[in-house]
Amino acid sequence: MTDNRLATATSPYLLQHKDNPVAWRPWGPEALAEARDNGRPILLSVGYAACHWCHVMAHESFEDRDVAEVMNTHFVNIKVDREERPDIDQIYMNALHALGEQGGWPLTMFLTSEAEPFWGGTYFPKTARWGRPGFVDVLLAVSKSYQSDRSRIDQNRNGLMAHLRTVPSGEDVSLPRGLATTAGLKLADMIDPVSGGTKGAPKFPQASVMELVWRAALRSGDRAARNGCILSLERMSNGGIYDHIGGGLSRYSVDERWLVPHFEKMLYDNAQYLTHLALVGSAELTPGNDALFRRRIEETAAWLEREMRVDGAYSASLDADTDGEEGRTYVWTPDQVVDVLGGADAVAFNRVYDISPAGNFEGKSIPNRLTRTDDPDDPTDEETLQGWRERLLEVRNTRAQPGRDDKILADWNGLLISGLVRAADHVSRESLYETAARTYRFILDTMMTETGLAHAYRAGTMVAPGFSTDHAALMVAAVTLAEAAPDPQTADGYLADAKRLADLLHSHYSHERGGYYLTSDAAEGLIVRPYSAYDEATPNGNAMAAEALVRLWHLTGDDIYRDRAEQIFSAFSQAILKNVFGTAGLLNAMDTLEHGVLAICVTQTGTRDPDFDRALLALADPAIIRRTVSAGDASLPDHHPAANKALIDSRPTLYLCTAGRCGPPLTDPAHVADHLRDLRGR
Repeated sequence: MTDNRLATATSPYLLQHKDNPVAWRPWGPEALAEARDNGRPILLSVGYAACHWCHVMAHESFEDRDVAEVMNTHFVNIKVDREERPDIDQIYMNALHALGEQGGWPLTMFLTSEAEPFWGGTYFPKTARWGRPGFVDVLLAVSKSYQSDRSRIDQNRNGLMAHLRTVPSGEDVSLPRGLATTAGLKLADMIDPVSGGTKGAPKFPQASVMELVWRAALRSGDRAARNGCILSLERMSNGGIYDHIGGGLSRYSVDERWLVPHFEKMLYDNAQYLTHLALVGSAELTPGNDALFRRRIEETAAWLEREMRVDGAYSASLDADTDGEEGRTYVWTPDQVVDVLGGADAVAFNRVYDISPAGNFEGKSIPNRLTRTDDPDDPTDEETLQGWRERLLEVRNTRAQPGRDDKILADWNGLLISGLVRAADHVSRESLYETAARTYRFILDTMMTETGLAHAYRAGTMVAPGFSTDHAALMVAAVTLAEAAPDPQTADGYLADAKRLADLLHSHYSHERGGYYLTSDAAEGLIVRPYSAYDEATPNGNAMAAEALVRLWHLTGDDIYRDRAEQIFSAFSQAILKNVFGTAGLLNAMDTLEHGVLAICVTQTGTRDPDFDRALLALADPAIIRRTVSAGDASLPDHHPAANKALIDSRPTLYLCTAGRCGPPLTDPAHVADHLRDLRGR
């Protein structure tokens, strides 16, 4: 019987491998000690539950007894869920990049018995093909080299460890004012003028990059940059990357048109999608896009509630595969649609959603609307289409379904909380705000420990301590909830939470030069302590922390939060100048620092004024920070420019404040945009 030790894991990804003939170990001191005691190298395999190529390699190699025998004979084999342990993934993915590899998952790394990397790759086929060596050949060659050519192994190890220990330069480089705008306009040149998104294939949503382009368009008035963002969101929303039957966005598109998705659905993509739909949809757009974006918000929120809700929060992902076949649940043939809708209705539906006998994906069709957007002359109205989609979804739900990774991740749920709050404002759905508030409370009540947040929770078990990303994302969520809170007392409660999270972050994650490590000072020691400026599919933890700190500074008037944010920018100044694409999240936070405006609305009882809310949201400016207070509210310190502001003529009164000063009181929401321009000096 194989000594596979994953059966007691809580990670759904690790549990997928518990019956492999491979003698898998979870990451931990026992596995590392075994490698040291036996003098064998470590084979580290990192993946995640929704990963298609992880499944392919598992079926080809990890389920094969002959391959497993080679692995078990020559290596100590460790399986890691990258979502549960992003620290481990980040370290060894960085090592792979240093080897000149692009990276991806599954990540396959070979380590010394001291966990130091010396070689690796990603997916290896069982037998050589596509110009890639066979996995067994790789295993035998690595093992032979490890035992008989240690000088070569040590040379690789030393080079990779030197790379991993490199930290951003300690030299503080002055970042020029307007850098975020300049960088955003530069990145706007990368947008595909036909299909949106970055040029070429594959196409990813690139949420942080697109937000930076949007901010640059606002600051500069560049209509091409603005239109590029709108086009990108519209094409994604009409493409096959969006699930037109059930709602929700897939991870990425393998083609340049957004047609064929990689069918996995990730919580973080949909969280950021909601945020961008609300942001861009709030602006004055061409007719149709606002309605389109509102529908996508409603549909995506419904999908999240229907398929991703678990306990009091949301699951991490849905698998790319169903019964080993990618996208099987989601594709259709014309005859299948006929069986559900009947002849004439099916013909109309198939025309609208590009479902044809030839198909657009391996002989079947991915529903999409790329060849036809909302057409006012088409007799098929949206209400009719919605009814048809609901009938198709009911039938689709009887098919085999993709697996769900139901662990709860604090940082991803933090992103979703922020997205739900912003979406609630845009579509005027109080229930979305309430859902965000309940999710937030579940995370804080369930996943808080003495040293801070845990990272993951499943089946009553937590992975702790958490990461800086968890605290930063929940800080952003707390501040976002405060800005949209129904009353000042509720807002104050969220701000108190944000301050507590900021203190935990500073106490356990601070780097001496500024900014934050990924891992807590209470965490187990790894070969290095990750400290990075670069975004992945989600904003970097330092970027989220900086954004939250700047907003907290505006909302509380406490300069310590601004100072901590500025220390982050200073610590990573060289990294920002070298790679504006990779540090777009930090540049977004820099834009909030440079262009942030606190919009204080004073009302008689402290309840939000819908007219001023609409006027502020219509600006579609992420650097505007909102707070509603009651007349005579003294919660802000006396030195704050918005302290002790009064009602004018007993009417709701808005004060726009920045750089230590406030503009004149405003009682007419129609003049908000003009007053903002005057305040900013343009």
